[in-house]
Amino acid sequence: MLHWNADPILFQLGSVAIHWYGVLFAGGFLVGYQLMQWIYRREGYPTEQLDKLLTYIFIGTVIGARLAHVIFYEPDFYFSHPMEILKIWKGGLASHGGTVGVLLAIVLFVRQHPENRILWLLDRLAIPTALTACCIRLGNFMNSEIIGLPTGSDWGVIFERVDQLPRHPVQLYEAACYLVTFILLLAMYRWKKVQREGFAFGLFMVLVFGSRFLLEFIKTAQADYEAGFAISVGQWLSVPFVLLGIYYMFKARTPRV
Repeated sequence: MLHWNADPILFQLGSVAIHWYGVLFAGGFLVGYQLMQWIYRREGYPTEQLDKLLTYIFIGTVIGARLAHVIFYEPDFYFSHPMEILKIWKGGLASHGGTVGVLLAIVLFVRQHPENRILWLLDRLAIPTALTACCIRLGNFMNSEIIGLPTGSDWGVIFERVDQLPRHPVQLYEAACYLVTFILLLAMYRWKKVQREGFAFGLFMVLVFGSRFLLEFIKTAQADYEAGFAISVGQWLSVPFVLLGIYYMFKARTPRV
């Protein structure tokens, strides 16, 4: 049984606190940037566009994730305290909204740089995105947030900042699922196992949000109003992404007539 009481702050410079979550979040983006540079060079695309692409994706992720958290998870609080919406450093980002923000950012980027086909780009961005999602869940673990339900199993974790109950370390479960997704997508790309454009993106959506849907069954409620729901808010929000992934996988497999 692991007792977990990690300090969410990695180090402090005067009045500025550097949190594990922020470091892991930014680290995932930076490693993803390096991966995309490798992919662009490997396929003969100019890497100069990547700085702009990364900026678009970062802004889309933060805005989308924040708005989704405000709307779907704590609407009463934030609509009563609208200035708190801007205080992102206090936490409160939803991956579903982040995904929508990224998709919109990519659409805008491709419109300005039409030499990048959107499905081509989505297939390749799925690789670093899965790794970044893994890093973010590790950040949640360092913050002792998004915890699992109580468990009597030997691998339960006592999050001392929350209570003294052994709980499922669901953040680590999700991180492991996203890491496996990253390794699979990277292997498919590296050994040219990606079939048609859109398949890798569809597979990413199915694996990431499918695992999210399943793991929600052992996760504590994230929205106050979801008590009594047959499935959680996170599960409801995951369903459209899984269906979208299935659509693109099927579309990619279907031969053109």
